[in-house]
Amino acid sequence: MNSSSTTASAEVGLRLLVPDRTIIPLLATLDYSADDPYAIRVAFHVGNEAPVEWIFARELLTVGIVRKVGRGDVRVWPAEKSGERILNLTLSSPFGRAHFEVPLTPLTDFLDRTYEIVPAGREADFIDIEAELDDLLWHI
Repeated sequence: MNSSSTTASAEVGLRLLVPDRTIIPLLATLDYSADDPYAIRVAFHVGNEAPVEWIFARELLTVGIVRKVGRGDVRVWPAEKSGERILNLTLSSPFGRAHFEVPLTPLTDFLDRTYEIVPAGREADFIDIEAELDDLLWHI
């Protein structure tokens, strides 16, 4: 895991479950920055193709470690499989649906690091509201 005082990143091996019960191992890169304190960016590396990127709420992944959470496009829930604690992650888009199993230990290590950078409940302290409004109004 790489980290600085305001960013953290990690590579995590995960498993893609496909409908015929085949399991495809994949690598995902997780990135966090205090500049966007509510979000975790995940790049799913699929062969030689460009990574498929999704942005998740940090709180969604955190809560998903202990109970089922999410609606619509993203759902997460904890489970145990063959003695290993995992996080199930399902993603839906107009292009299809994917179900991943993420080993819990590397994910929780990464999340712990993000909370060292920006503690829970302190996210708003890291957002420059004036700059965000200026940027938004500039594009109108």
